[in-house]
Amino acid sequence: MMYSIVIFPSSKVQEVANSYRKRYDPGYALVPPYIRLKEAFELDEAKLPELVSHLEQVASSTDSFSAHFHRVSSFHPTTNVIYLAVQNKEPFNELHQKIANQCVNEKETYAYVPHLTIGRDLSDDELRDVTGQLSMAKIDLNSEIDRFHLVYQLEDGIWSVYQTFLLKK
Repeated sequence: MMYSIVIFPSSKVQEVANSYRKRYDPGYALVPPYIRLKEAFELDEAKLPELVSHLEQVASSTDSFSAHFHRVSSFHPTTNVIYLAVQNKEPFNELHQKIANQCVNEKETYAYVPHLTIGRDLSDDELRDVTGQLSMAKIDLNSEIDRFHLVYQLEDGIWSVYQTFLLKK
């Protein structure tokens, strides 16, 4: 089964992200807006208890933090993805490292950049148009991050929460 580890930001941030995702993200109906901590990976169900135990340890040793989204950016030319950029990347990077180093140590497709995708699979022209428009938008969103989630993919492509892990207060 396919799993991933993600953070769902506050409902206010999700609302803003979804206002763009409805139009620019074909995955809009499959998962709420998220910040990925671990790229999707295949895992045998027999190894799930070991992963859950590790994620519990990571959560209990990590302080909650705030995220600040401050602008729209893109991964072009690597991929035609547009996203809300996170200003304070350090807490996300630390959490990503704790998870990646110990649990599923597969090489990831791309370097880890904490972000919230608002559009993907856009043509080059559409990407230029959208990022040009959105780069002028004032983005100033905050979200308290006090948990992360192990999610799994159902047969219809929808992602569902397997377990939630609370960070230290």
